[in-house]
Amino acid sequence: MKRLALALATAAMTALAAPVLAGPQYLDGTGYAVSGYDVVAYRGLAQVPVGQAQPEAIKGRADITAEWNGSTWAFASAENRDRFLANPAYYAPQYDGHCAYGVSKGGKVPGNPNLWRIVDDKLYLNITKNVVGFWEEDIPGNINKAQGNWPGIEDKAASTNVIPDFTSAAPVKN
Repeated sequence: MKRLALALATAAMTALAAPVLAGPQYLDGTGYAVSGYDVVAYRGLAQVPVGQAQPEAIKGRADITAEWNGSTWAFASAENRDRFLANPAYYAPQYDGHCAYGVSKGGKVPGNPNLWRIVDDKLYLNITKNVVGFWEEDIPGNINKAQGNWPGIEDKAASTNVIPDFTSAAPVKN
């Protein structure tokens, strides 16, 4: 009985630690995942304390791309593309690029690549600066709610909304 309990606990912890990518990736008018920004580059940016604006994301290039999770991803360098291809689930944002706070509320809305935070080694995006404020009021609680909601919405269609107050500086896919 103890072995069964241990096995179930281990499986539950593994499931909670696993990246949550399964549904359709959010794509905006650029045609790229994460609006054409380099998801590997986030790991090299200096993350600021909660309550302060994060540094802007690094845009990818149209000539350095990779295919994953049904989408095209752009990168600032070939090295970043190669890192991504070695472990895409590590670098890709949670919830297929949708707003983490939106998922915590049970919906799929776009994620803005400039409104990001890495928590427990996972990349999360949010939709607007106001939403970031709500997200940051209780990041662990919001992640917990999002993790609980995601299985019920992950295979629904990706958001087709535009990101408010955001125009991607990244390349447009030909």
